[in-house]
Amino acid sequence: MNWNKVILWVFVVLFSAVAGWAALFLLEMNRELTVLRAQSGANERRLAEARDRLAAQEKYLESLRRDPELVERVIRRKLGYVRGQEFVFRFDEPTPPQ
Repeated sequence: MNWNKVILWVFVVLFSAVAGWAALFLLEMNRELTVLRAQSGANERRLAEARDRLAAQEKYLESLRRDPELVERVIRRKLGYVRGQEFVFRFDEPTPPQ
């Protein structure tokens, strides 16, 4: 038996096993990277939407600070306040027939 050939085959098998493991490892890392990139894109979109909502809310808050007529409209609509000489007519919603 030629020991050089045996040692060569052992090294070839070990190298093939390590190369196969490395290939599987890299494929798994590539899949995870793809998933993380998709999640990152979704998170960026959600962040942009949240920033847009925040800007709109800050603009509305600034309007409330500067515009007393807007404050009055909001108070009247949400809290149902009226002035002393005003009347409020409230109508019940008709119930649908059963």
